[in-house]
Amino acid sequence: MEITRIFDFLDYQQQNYPSDKAMAKKVDGQWKYYSTQDLIDQSMKMASGLLDLGVKQGDKVAITSYKNRPEWTIADIATQIIGAINVPLYPTISPGEFEYILNDAEVSYAFVGADDLYDKMATAKANVPSLKEIYTFDKQEGRPFWEDMWSEGHFEQIEQIKQNIKPEDVATIIYTSGTTGNPKGVVLKHSSIVFVVIESCIILPKHSQGMDTLSFLPLCHIFERAVSFAYLYKGMNCHFTGTDNLGGETGDLRTVAPYFFTTVPRLLEKVYEAIYNKGLGLSGIKKFLFFWALRMTDDYEYDKTYSGWASVKRKIADKLIFSKWREALGGNVQGIVTGAAPCPPNILKVFSAAGIPVREGYGLTETAPTISVNYFEPGAAMIGTVGPIVKGVEVLIDDSDGNYREGEGEILAKGPNVMVGYYKKPDENMRVFKEIDGETWFCTGDVGKLVKNKAGRDFLKITDRKKELLKTSGGKYVAPAPIEGRFRESFLVEQIMVVGNNKKFVSALIVPAVEALKSWCEDHEVEWTSVEEAIKHPKVVQRYQWICEKYNPEFSKIEQIKKFTLVPDQWEAVKTDGSDSELTPTMKLKRRVILDKFAKQIEELYSD
Repeated sequence: MEITRIFDFLDYQQQNYPSDKAMAKKVDGQWKYYSTQDLIDQSMKMASGLLDLGVKQGDKVAITSYKNRPEWTIADIATQIIGAINVPLYPTISPGEFEYILNDAEVSYAFVGADDLYDKMATAKANVPSLKEIYTFDKQEGRPFWEDMWSEGHFEQIEQIKQNIKPEDVATIIYTSGTTGNPKGVVLKHSSIVFVVIESCIILPKHSQGMDTLSFLPLCHIFERAVSFAYLYKGMNCHFTGTDNLGGETGDLRTVAPYFFTTVPRLLEKVYEAIYNKGLGLSGIKKFLFFWALRMTDDYEYDKTYSGWASVKRKIADKLIFSKWREALGGNVQGIVTGAAPCPPNILKVFSAAGIPVREGYGLTETAPTISVNYFEPGAAMIGTVGPIVKGVEVLIDDSDGNYREGEGEILAKGPNVMVGYYKKPDENMRVFKEIDGETWFCTGDVGKLVKNKAGRDFLKITDRKKELLKTSGGKYVAPAPIEGRFRESFLVEQIMVVGNNKKFVSALIVPAVEALKSWCEDHEVEWTSVEEAIKHPKVVQRYQWICEKYNPEFSKIEQIKKFTLVPDQWEAVKTDGSDSELTPTMKLKRRVILDKFAKQIEELYSD
C-alpha cells in the first residue's frame, strides 16, 4: 500500500508485518504490550467516541502526558482518522501557557496523562470557552476516563472519512516552545511528516523488523513523534519509558537492550559524566587503564581504520573498558541519533569509538523536522556537522542579510517537509518565508555553511543562531553557540551562556557541574560544604580561569572569554517555585530570561 497520510503507517504495519509487541509501557514494573491490532482497534473506538462527542474534521484535540505511552499514539491516530487536528502540549508548561495555546488553537477536547496534568488543564479550562471536556488516560476518581467515551457505532463512517482525507490536509499544529514570547503554532500537513519519516528511515538498521527500541523523548516534539511512526513503518517494537527509568542494573536500557533509540545531547553528556566520574573513583591499574582507553578516543573519526599496534591497543581497550559501556546500554545498540540541540564533538567521538555509534541530525518543528542527518553507512557521516541534506530537501546558504564569515549565511530550506505556516500569524509568516528568484524558501534562523568530506560529499555545518549573534561595542559579531559548545566539553562546566552584546569584550555565566566539582575539590584539598561556598574559593575560581585559558586560543581574540562569573543553581526547563525557567522544554537557553535574572552579575563583569 502507498503511505500518504500519517495514520497509513499503522495500516501498513498490519498489512506487512503485524506485531504482537508493536508498542509497550510499564505497568506495575512489567511491560504491557500492544499489538498492531490493539492499536487499530483502540484508535477506532476512540475515533468513534469523538464522533459521538460531535468532533468534526478540522476540530482541534489536545494531548499531553509526562511520559510517552501507547495511549498517546492511539489518541493521535484516532484524531487523525476522523480528520481532526492534533495539538500536542508540553506537559511541563504552566497553566497560563496551556490557556494561551488552547485558546489560540480553539481546542475542543483534551486528553491528559497522570500526576497534576488534569489539574493544570482544569485551571486553564476555566478561561478557554472552546474546551468542552478533559479526559484522563488513567482512572482517577471523579474525573472523566478516556475509555468511557469510546464507542463502536461509527466504524463504517470512519472508514469513509479516512478515504477522503488528503495528504495535503492539516494533521497537527505544534506549538514551538520558543525562547521568547508566546509560542507559535506550526501547521504541518500529513504529507510533510510522511515525507520525513520515509526519507529518514534509511538511518535505521537494515532488517529492522522485530528489533527492540526505546522511546523517551517527548512525543509532543515532532522529532520523537516522527521517529515513533518510523518504528511502525519498519516493524520495530517500541518501548515507551521515561528518562528516570533508563539507567542502573534494572533500568530499561539493560532490560530492554534496545538496538536503536533517539536522544538529546544532554542525556549523552550525563551518561558520559557518570562514566567519567566513575573512572575518577578508580585507583591503581584500573584507573590507569580507564583513562588510557579514554585518551584513545581523542583522534576518532567516522570510517577511520587502524592497523598494527594502534589496532591492537584499541582491541585491548575495547575488551577491558568499552565493552562494559556497551553492556550498560544493553549490549545491542546499533545506533543512536541525537537532535534538538548541538552535540559536542567529544561526545560523538567517545561513544562511537566505544562501539556505540552516535549520529547527529538537524531540523526544526517547522521542517517536520529533518533537514539533514549523519547516516551510519560509510562515507555518510562527519563529526562537527549535522550530515548530508535529506533527499528531496533543498538548502540555500543565504549571506545577503547579515555580517557572516566567508562561506557562511542563514540556512534556508525548501521541500515537502516545510510547514504550511504559523497558525493565525500572517506577519510571522511573512518574516520567515523569503522569495528568491521566484522560489519560496523557509528561513531557519540558523547560521551555517556547507563543507565537503574527503570524498567531496556536502555536509551541513551549523555555526550559530542568527538572532543570537552578539555584536560588541566595537562592531564585531560573535557567535555564542560554538564557544558554549566547546566549553561544555569540560567536565567542570554544566551550563554556560556567553554574554557581551554592545560590550567591549565577551564574558560568560558558568554553571558548574556539581559532582565533578565536588570530586575536584576533594582531590585538591578544597573543603566541600556546598556548591555556593565552593565557587567562592580562590582555587576553584583559578581552575575555571584555567579552563578559559585552555579553550580561548581556539577562538579569535574578540571571541575569547575575558571574564566569567560562576552561578551555583542549575538552569532548568521547569521551575517548581513558579519563576521563569531558564531553558525551553527542548533544553535550549532562554537567553533573555537568563540576561534578566543575572543582570546584576553581568553588570559587575563590566563594572571596571
